[in-house]
Amino acid sequence: MAGWILQSNDETPRRLRLTPGTARTIGRGAQADFIFEAPLVSRLHCRLTADATGQLVMEDLGSTNGTTVNGTPAARAILRTGDLLGVGRVTFTITED
Repeated sequence: MAGWILQSNDETPRRLRLTPGTARTIGRGAQADFIFEAPLVSRLHCRLTADATGQLVMEDLGSTNGTTVNGTPAARAILRTGDLLGVGRVTFTITED
């Protein structure tokens, strides 16, 4: 597997790529790897880890407004192709690269 792609649904759609063995954070603060200045996004909102086994794992980092997977609040989840990841008011569709 080459990795994962997260496609945002906001006004200016963005694509985030994660390769196996990497971990990246999403947030609105400068310390986040993927920065989103969007309503309800915390400075460090969640971490995505594309592990060596091919799984994509999401962990909420204590965000104020929480993180959702397919509309359900989740502190930690394994993401799969077609899942919807909600970070603040931004939703990402998950696909394999």
